Amino acid sequence: MKSHCHAAAQRGFSPACISPACKFAALTLACLAACAVAHAQSADIKATAAKPDNEIYQTLYLTNLTQQSDLNEIQSDLRNMLPNAHLYGMPSQNAISIRATPEDIQIAQKILADLDRGKKLYRLTYTINESDGGKHTGTQSFTLIVASGGKTTFKQGSRVPIVTGSYDSAASTSNTQVQYQDVGLAIEASADSNLDGLRLRSKVEQTKVADEKSGVGAQDPIVRQTVLDGTSTLATGKPLILGSLDVPGTTRKQEIQVVAELVK
Repeated sequence: MKSHCHAAAQRGFSPACISPACKFAALTLACLAACAVAHAQSADIKATAAKPDNEIYQTLYLTNLTQQSDLNEIQSDLRNMLPNAHLYGMPSQNAISIRATPEDIQIAQKILADLDRGKKLYRLTYTINESDGGKHTGTQSFTLIVASGGKTTFKQGSRVPIVTGSYDSAASTSNTQVQYQDVGLAIEASADSNLDGLRLRSKVEQTKVADEKSGVGAQDPIVRQTVLDGTSTLATGKPLILGSLDVPGTTRKQEIQVVAELVK
């Protein structure tokens, strides 16, 4: 047998003369090589899919933004809908830079066409009716323009100085600080249009300096304050009474009413 194998070896390679262990080792190496090739091909396919070579760049402009939160919400929508696109928002330009495939850019343009729409404008008229002992004594009306999803603030009054700090009579310099407080009428309105009408959040605040002093210091005033803060739903063109109050210590009464009209 040995002479036969030796002769076969002299004539050329003979598989019959390879031991089982050698055959197993050769088969294992062949399998490992095939797996390595398949893994490399799969990695190349994934890399190609992750980085398409047909991406383009475009700037998408928005025309109806009213605040920074609008741009943030649109960016979040685009990122969720187009996870492979690269987005960057520019608030100063009301624009979004996008680098993506032509198909994704077409989808982004359609999304912006649906979301970037003009917001409704409302004219809000707040009326404060005053009465004393059941008799009408006066009316004040204030008109604001507010966009749906936005907020408008109105203030009317004075800024009253309030002295803080201390004063050393023995020294040549004083340590006196002055802070100013707004006194008068302040109205803050936030509106959101919905199917039921207009959802309105109103904050009406009235402050005034009382005649009496606080007793803490000669220059420390007492500031009286009345605040109405609430949310209501109203139909356009129909007045709604937000609330009424009795002024403590007097027979006076105040009633706050609002009416909304659609501007455009």
